[in-house]
Amino acid sequence: MLLYTLSLGLTPYDDAWALQKRAAAARISGTLPEDLLILVQHPAVVTLGRSTKPGHLLASAESLESRGIQVRDVERGGDVTIHEPGQLVAYPIVDLKRHKQDLHWYLRQIEEAVIRALDSFGLECGRVEGLTGVWRTRGDGSRVKLASIGVHARDWVTWHGVALNVENSLATFDHTVPCGIDGVTMSTVARECAEAGLAAPSFDAVEAALAGAMGAVFALTPQPIARADSRLD
Repeated sequence: MLLYTLSLGLTPYDDAWALQKRAAAARISGTLPEDLLILVQHPAVVTLGRSTKPGHLLASAESLESRGIQVRDVERGGDVTIHEPGQLVAYPIVDLKRHKQDLHWYLRQIEEAVIRALDSFGLECGRVEGLTGVWRTRGDGSRVKLASIGVHARDWVTWHGVALNVENSLATFDHTVPCGIDGVTMSTVARECAEAGLAAPSFDAVEAALAGAMGAVFALTPQPIARADSRLD
């Protein structure tokens, strides 16, 4: 079985959100014959998941919009998530009926893919019990978060996904309580490689590593496709 991979570069959030929903509908109907991984970056946007708590957005939507930061209420699980250029966002459109009909298992598979991708560059990361996402423990014992995950599914077909901080500024995170976790410290692959004395991989290299790891954890063979071949427009 294949994993179609579609790399879109910097894409407005609303465009990618609409594409995901079309892809999920096509996967449910069978028009899209294989699972699909959409890989993008977004201009600055704050998304509010179904579990967002009052007070986790530290500025009004109007104030953020005036600074060029979009705010969107979305159907995924989880709390506040931030996207900005330099962050790799991966949206797996996966039919869990072909894998395992278990969303908790699915979340662990996404975490595993990110962990494997980063390990390929020598950056050791892992999980924190009770918290979704991917984290790194520094040499001094402090803990930072590199990837946030929030998903949605209908008829066991998924959309939304994982946001991995690669080389983004993290400036947009100042306006929120990221993922609703008080005191969390967000970081990036570039910063953590520097902290660990490693050469930071390029954005494209991280994207390729994540696509390969996603294929591996779902026992699929990645196959890049062009937007024109996606059957979704």
